[in-house]
Amino acid sequence: MSIFDSDKAAKTHRHLHSHLPSDPALRVKALESLVVEKGLVAPETLDAWVEAYSDHIGPKRGAEVVARAWVDPGFRDRLLADATDAIADFGYDGHATGHLKAIENTPESHNLVVCTLCSCYPFSLLGMSPAWYKSSAYRARAVREPRAVLAEFGIDLPAETGVKVWDSTAELRYLVVPQRPEGTDGWDEARLASIVTRNSMIGTDRDLKAGA
Repeated sequence: MSIFDSDKAAKTHRHLHSHLPSDPALRVKALESLVVEKGLVAPETLDAWVEAYSDHIGPKRGAEVVARAWVDPGFRDRLLADATDAIADFGYDGHATGHLKAIENTPESHNLVVCTLCSCYPFSLLGMSPAWYKSSAYRARAVREPRAVLAEFGIDLPAETGVKVWDSTAELRYLVVPQRPEGTDGWDEARLASIVTRNSMIGTDRDLKAGA
């Protein structure tokens, strides 16, 4: 049975941080090199996690779901009726999507997702949540003054467009289905998915561009 040595752990912690530069990207790279050098993790394991979250677990999954809803009316109806069941078509199931509700933007309405109590988020569809989503300022202001928050993200909604704020919890999480942009007729799902942004599936991006 292994024995935890607190003094040794503290010494290792101090040693690691004493070698880390101030720039965040460099700090990450330096930390990666140190943990690999000390045999704490294998480099292929790190590569696998990076690939999983950037190429598989990241927002590309959510974008694939949105693209399918844009081209397949039957799937769209299923997604809006029971998102958890609909995304099972992709094999994207798990705790973070076990209770998922899809909400659709229209010309008359805009949806914004927040988690006021903590930072609940459908990470199995959207990847790791952005820092601003977890910030106290966003969590408080998104509910009190959603239009002002949206304006700071570059979304200037006309007065006649309603805004609905959805508060995520551990039991219920949300996926915004943005409007399909004009000029994408005839596009296949892969091409459509390439223009869907993570922020558009949270609600802090609205007008997607066909040329993006």
